Amino acid sequence: MRPTSFVLIALCAAWPFVSHAQSQTNAPATQIENFELQPDAILVKGFGDIGSVSTEGGTVSVHCKESNNLTINQKMYGISVALTEAQAHGALVVDYDELEGMIHALDFLSKISYQVTPMPGFDASFTTRSGLRVGAHVDRRQSAIELYLQFEDTEKIPLSADQFTQLENLITSAKTALDVTRGKNSAP
Repeated sequence: MRPTSFVLIALCAAWPFVSHAQSQTNAPATQIENFELQPDAILVKGFGDIGSVSTEGGTVSVHCKESNNLTINQKMYGISVALTEAQAHGALVVDYDELEGMIHALDFLSKISYQVTPMPGFDASFTTRSGLRVGAHVDRRQSAIELYLQFEDTEKIPLSADQFTQLENLITSAKTALDVTRGKNSAP
């Protein structure tokens, strides 16, 4: 058999694995995004603006989300965190069930100190399913601890302590608003 035949056979055998890996990487990471992809359904997507924080990297906005599949009478909740720069705009979704952990992480990170590790530097972070990351970083103990926000694999957006607190307050307010909405929707 010719060497090219072996190559063709190997490529044909590998193709299902490559296409499966690609479909997994293109799939939405959050429950609410997957919920919104349901075919043959009437979907109503509600949203509400919670507020924004101006940063060096652009304006970070937080919005509440409610997705309602009227066909099966099911709802999902979450938030959207968007970054608007001069030339670009991007947003990531955070599922409702991640918000409590994210709020706890924001509180922890806002109070973090060098005592978190005996090592001279550290990076502490919390990452959502969609790739939204909040964190604190320092290279050496003599430096100030830097707080940041990061959208997937983009550059870190540095946040002052005040900006970080504003972000924490916005996400807490979004969860509170969703709790109220969820409570209203569960009433008879």
